Amino acid sequence: MAKPGHVSDSQFESEVLKAEVPVLVDFWAPWCGPCLMVEPIVEELADEYGDKVKFVRMNTDDNVN
Repeated sequence: MAKPGHVSDSQFESEVLKAEVPVLVDFWAPWCGPCLMVEPIVEELADEYGDKVKFVRMNTDDNVN
């Protein structure tokens, strides 16, 4: 399975807002059960649509801004 890239606060503008393709951002936290349940679905979507959409994840505990 394709793994979405990780993005931080400092990268958000360049990697997401200024991306040349649509971006799906998976905001998650290690303690969030529903977030962890969604992870394999996002990976599956990245496998299927990774050539058309950029998939990234942002840990909201590490990036609070």
